Amino acid sequence: MPVITLAQLPSQAIATLRLIAAGGPYPYAQDDSVYGNYNGDLPRESYGYYREFTVATPQSATRGARRVVTGEGGEDYYTADHYSRFAWIACAS
Repeated sequence: MPVITLAQLPSQAIATLRLIAAGGPYPYAQDDSVYGNYNGDLPRESYGYYREFTVATPQSATRGARRVVTGEGGEDYYTADHYSRFAWIACAS
């Protein structure tokens, strides 16, 4: 899995990480819901280990395809293409 730094993330992803660190409030009802990892793209963990959060997409009328997924162990992942590919966010805390 690729590794990206905070400097490589879009500013909207940084804003999402800040919201997560603050415990919300989140702009979308689906934020902070369980990410099931059904395809096994992330390390295998028990159901409920991962949570997903929307990364706003400018000029999009919908939630768009970008997400941050967090793990209970403090790890953070970014996907720009609705879970097709993930990158581990280095030093996200």
